[in-house]
This record gives sequence, C-alpha cells and structure tokens, in this order.
Amino acid sequence: MLSLTIVVLATTAAGFIVWANDKRHAKYGMGLPAGVAVTVGALSWIIFMTAGFGYQPGLTWIPWVMPVALGTAAAVAVAVYLGRTRARHDTMRLTAALKL
Repeated sequence: MLSLTIVVLATTAAGFIVWANDKRHAKYGMGLPAGVAVTVGALSWIIFMTAGFGYQPGLTWIPWVMPVALGTAAAVAVAVYLGRTRARHDTMRLTAALKL
C-alpha cells in the first residue's frame, strides 16, 4: 500500500504542476488535471499489481514509475484538450454575443 500512496501523491503533484504551467488554465478547474492524473495513476497501479508486476525481480519499478508517467500524460492530455476546446467555445460565444 505504500507504493499506492507514493503514486497518488506523485500524480497529484504532477497534475497541479501541469495546471500551473498551462497558459489556458483559467478555462478549467485547478483540480481537474490532478484528479485525472490520480485516477489514471491509481487505476494503472491496480492493474499492474493485479497483473503481478509488483513483486517480480526486475519488474518492481513498473508499479512505481509507470502509473506516475501515465497519470502525468493523462493530465497533460486533459489540459491541452480542455484548454483548446473551451477557449474555442468561449470565443464563439463572445462572437455571437457581440453580433447581437
């Protein structure tokens, strides 16, 4: 369980770092990238441990490193997608409101 705690803390930090470094972070909530990172990281940790990678010699790094990497990648993907999509939708709404 210690490895799951480390994964959750590391992915939470990575999600907040992704949010802070995104130039469009005002378009979505502060906890969204961190929440996505934690969810993906915890689920991948569960999958890796269930698959038996946790206590195999030479493979013990997989449930420690891979969930953090996957969670960080998911947070980046969500930030990029939502930042672009919501900025485009906001621009369309503003344009429609100004045409009236």
